[in-house]
Amino acid sequence: MSEIFRIAIDGPSGAGKSTIAKAVAKRLGIDYIDTGAMYRAIGYKANLCGVSAEDADGLQAMLDTTDIDFVQGNILLDGENVNDKIRTPEVSMLASKYSAIPEVREKLVEIQRGMGSRKSVIMDGRDIGTNVLKDAEYKIYLNASAEERATRRFKELQEKGQNQSYEAVLEDIKQRDYNDMNRPLNPLKKADDALEIDSTGMSIDDVIQAVIDCVNK
Repeated sequence: MSEIFRIAIDGPSGAGKSTIAKAVAKRLGIDYIDTGAMYRAIGYKANLCGVSAEDADGLQAMLDTTDIDFVQGNILLDGENVNDKIRTPEVSMLASKYSAIPEVREKLVEIQRGMGSRKSVIMDGRDIGTNVLKDAEYKIYLNASAEERATRRFKELQEKGQNQSYEAVLEDIKQRDYNDMNRPLNPLKKADDALEIDSTGMSIDDVIQAVIDCVNK
């Protein structure tokens, strides 16, 4: 294993990417890069600075002076731990709005690549192995049947007291798969050199071990 290595995990919605990535990071003693939290941080800062999504010049100026890093599970925005400040419904909506802006995506990919060049990281998403970290030492495509993913999501919603039918959840999963795989910019697909792990019927521990086995080969 090289001194600095990158693990890229891609896969469809509900495949358990974040859960697995966080656990593997802990086991291997490396940083988990929560790309979704990075978009939240941008939305939070833009709101704090009063920069609207329509203000192209103001947004670019803000991005030019923005630094994001992850240290021991904490997200640092310009050196400040913002873990608790970015986990609100308002920031979630802002993250969705700003993530659609190409300049924001370009800036965050630049930061993500920078983190991967100076320390060992594990990152999950839709286009990590095919776009963000094309030269990652280890690439995993984590998959599961749509029915399995819908069952997991359905149980999560039930535990939160949300009464959505299994059929509606399954349809949502299938629609998200279609959207992710057919979007014009960096669509979801398995990298040619990625190891595919189908987690259908597997326990979380088994999937974690499968990823670690891939790294330890």
